Amino acid sequence: MRSTTAPAFAFAPALLTRARPVRVVFFDVDGVLTDGGLFFSEAGEALKRFNTLDGHGLKMLQQAGITPAVITGRDSAPLRARLQALGITHAHYGTEDKRPAAEQTLASLGLDWSAAAAMGDDWPDLPMMRPAALACAPCNAHAEVLAHAHHITRAQGGHGAVRELCDLLLQASGHYPGLLAAYCA
Repeated sequence: MRSTTAPAFAFAPALLTRARPVRVVFFDVDGVLTDGGLFFSEAGEALKRFNTLDGHGLKMLQQAGITPAVITGRDSAPLRARLQALGITHAHYGTEDKRPAAEQTLASLGLDWSAAAAMGDDWPDLPMMRPAALACAPCNAHAEVLAHAHHITRAQGGHGAVRELCDLLLQASGHYPGLLAAYCA
């Protein structure tokens, strides 16, 4: 059994350096926070599956002073309920043009793109990924998005990709060992 609070995995030093100044992270939903699949009930309601590992990672980001923000082209009551349960207050719903929404959030936080990371999986996410200091994509993202990513996760969207980015940011900011120690005490 491990007795240390050092990370069980490591990111490349250059990637950690790139991630160090990040104070806000923009996330797409479909294909990032979910697996991108849509299930429809008999009543025609769209249902989504969220990963609890990703949710815990988002909560830990907030504990570390890193703001998670969501910018999505869709809107639904289940999505709003999930983000509320996670304490995410910066969210833009039904937004096809994601860069202005991200810039609005940056302005409200008094930040600029040099303190931002973004994670997306398809072309509509590129306008918020390209100016970000750290652009990330799940391994199953579209090829054009993968080509613009500084980091491609080992996990697929909706299956821990968000958690992997959260862990990267927690390690880069120096918060990872302290947060882990709280659970290992």
